[in-house]
Amino acid sequence: MDGESMRILILGGTGEAGALVRGLLACGDRHAVTLSLAGRTSQPKAEPVPTRIGGFGGADGLAAWLAQDRTDLVVDATHPFAARMSANAAEACARTGTRLLAIRRPAWQPVSGDHWTEVPDMEAAARALGPAPRRVFLTIGRQEVAAFAAAPQHDYVVRAIESVDLAVPRLSTIQARGPFDEAAEAAFLSGSAIEVLVSKNSGGSATYGKIAAARSLGLPVIMVARPHKPEVPSVPDVTAALDRIAIL
Repeated sequence: MDGESMRILILGGTGEAGALVRGLLACGDRHAVTLSLAGRTSQPKAEPVPTRIGGFGGADGLAAWLAQDRTDLVVDATHPFAARMSANAAEACARTGTRLLAIRRPAWQPVSGDHWTEVPDMEAAARALGPAPRRVFLTIGRQEVAAFAAAPQHDYVVRAIESVDLAVPRLSTIQARGPFDEAAEAAFLSGSAIEVLVSKNSGGSATYGKIAAARSLGLPVIMVARPHKPEVPSVPDVTAALDRIAIL
């Protein structure tokens, strides 16, 4: 960019966002990077760049921020289920003429030995558990656990970074931060007498251990499909993102 640093805003909250920060810093002073986090966890992993916590105030607020900051590029490295933030980014970038690049990791696909029931949302996942009481491992974070109050006959185990304080009967919480490998997940599922998993189709390797463990144990998985995200320029991983940024 004619000798000037490219001003980049990374919309983060994922492992890809942190890896991208470190990859861009390795390029020296060519990039001026700001990381944005939604603020859903009280102790996010720190990265060595200026970091803002909390929302922008919708597409309007983000557009205003981009204009004030004179941002050259927004990289949407949010979670595959962060549909609202991705929609706001697409709208704000379109309004301000700011370049936008999304990192969209491929979704998981069932393989031989998997027993998946694929559903469109959390409400459908709760219904798919059926009427008979089961011991359920909810691997969906804490934001959408409330949907399972509609199926109070089940025993629920939730693993999340933050504590869960929701009116869902028969709910126990395990506070932990991944990643978790297949062996650890298999030991946990067996030791906790889990009968069925509910998972978001997040894709990637960081949380795939639970899916592989369920397969090895013959456990069913209720897989929640990803929400729609806007069509924008995208790449599947950080390496491809760095390659794309290098030619801008």
